Amino acid sequence: QVQLVESGGGLVQPGGSLRLSCAASGSISSTNAMGWYWYRQAPGKQRELVAVIAGGDRTNYADSVKGRFTISRDNAKNTVYLQMNSLKPEDTAVYYCNVRTIAPTGNYWGQGTQVTVSS
Repeated sequence: QVQLVESGGGLVQPGGSLRLSCAASGSISSTNAMGWYWYRQAPGKQRELVAVIAGGDRTNYADSVKGRFTISRDNAKNTVYLQMNSLKPEDTAVYYCNVRTIAPTGNYWGQGTQVTVSS
């Protein structure tokens, strides 16, 4: 089993920054974590993929956050980060961390952290 705990959410003004963290524990390491994902879900909307970091530290982003958000990971700490800059009110959502593993195969979610961008 793998447990994910997100932190770093909060209230920020438009144009501000936040850094989300996702700390993993349990049966996970850099060798069996195939990809780390950040999703978000705004009220009344479907959950959407925001960013992913996979093997070789390949990254990909939703068009809406390209150039503003950066996903990174610290394998030694089993932690993934999402640096969010130039935040906009439309970034307001609950942000979820997700990791997919092999050996054993798994798909794990954190509990979510609220990000609110408002003046």
